[in-house]
Amino acid sequence: MLEVVSISKNFGPLQAVKKVTFSANKGEVLGFLAPNGAGKSTTMKIITGFIDPTEGDAKVCGHSIISETLMAQSLLGYVPENAPLYDEKYVREFLEFIARMRGVSPDILEARIELVIEQAAIKNVEYQKIETLSKGYKRRVSLAQALIHDPPVLILDEPTDGLDPNQKHDVRELIKKLAKDKCILISTHILEEVDEICDRCIIIGKGVKLFEGTPVELREKSCLGRSQDVFRAITTGRSVEGVAL
Repeated sequence: MLEVVSISKNFGPLQAVKKVTFSANKGEVLGFLAPNGAGKSTTMKIITGFIDPTEGDAKVCGHSIISETLMAQSLLGYVPENAPLYDEKYVREFLEFIARMRGVSPDILEARIELVIEQAAIKNVEYQKIETLSKGYKRRVSLAQALIHDPPVLILDEPTDGLDPNQKHDVRELIKKLAKDKCILISTHILEEVDEICDRCIIIGKGVKLFEGTPVELREKSCLGRSQDVFRAITTGRSVEGVAL
């Protein structure tokens, strides 16, 4: 359902992403890990069509993000980093706006809004202005707008950023439920999140894919079973005690 084919991105002399390739299927949560500045957000923006790659392509359910941009984007739900929203709108008003923009049929529009409000647990703030919400609730509203048109592929950039422990648990449980019939790519720097909800994970560093495998395979590279030690060794290229790469 999601296929990334040898994408590269240059910003002048800087090569931010270098021939990254991976795929993800229906019913799968793929974790996307990288240290800051490693090309993770650039890759996400290419996949969602916000910027064009210098080389390569990404396909959503077989549709090229380059040559069939609008079709590919119509099949995506996207929670971008920092959850940019229309602060002057009320939550329910914002979701209705997104639903209409996404082409949700008027016949099911209200039902879709009610469903995503329930899924994102934002019923108690649906008539508040977005500018009055906490960072955690803004994150939930951003997740709700990504779900409004029931897309088959979800791209979630740091979906639990800014949430308290209980909220993180609720969002992770929601992702698990959604993954039953969707393909989900989740960008995160929280290794426990990968262990808890991801079927596979990818690590990139300096724009290059360095690891692809299951969370168990990642942990097994450390004699102590510590993912964070393996992540540090992979992304820095330095030896870490107890880690065999």
